[in-house]
Amino acid sequence: MGTAEVGLIGAVMLLGLLGVAAPGVPGTLLCWAAVLWWATLRHTGLTWGVLAAATGVLAVGQVVVWLMPSRRIRDSGVDWRTVMTATGVAVVGFLLVPVLGAVLGFVGTLHVRDRMRLGSRRAAWAATRRTMRAVGGSVLVELLACLLVAGAWLGAVVAG
Repeated sequence: MGTAEVGLIGAVMLLGLLGVAAPGVPGTLLCWAAVLWWATLRHTGLTWGVLAAATGVLAVGQVVVWLMPSRRIRDSGVDWRTVMTATGVAVVGFLLVPVLGAVLGFVGTLHVRDRMRLGSRRAAWAATRRTMRAVGGSVLVELLACLLVAGAWLGAVVAG
């Protein structure tokens, strides 16, 4: 498998990670499709194992999101730009400090954006909690599932 193919699969995976927070973009499906594409090109036991694990992790993530209480983003007053920025920082945080960096990056970015917008620390924490109740939980669960799949895929690619 050439570098160009791995790069394209990585680009689809990155698009899926960023698509988790974007409305109308099937981020989870894109991450799974990238692993499926890679597995069908390589045909090894490792690739099929990663695909099976990815399918399981993403399915469990979807069930957890489905079981969480539904909240409408428009009703909460949360800006999509803030959620997208927090998702981008969570992806970078995951690469720097696996798993924990994603959570800290997501929640930290929400707080910093609210602090800049509102000024006071108390109002910013209240807005951050309100945002996490409205969208943060479901986005974070789905993002962590996709990040685990991306990490497993990247580890398998590096391992060869």
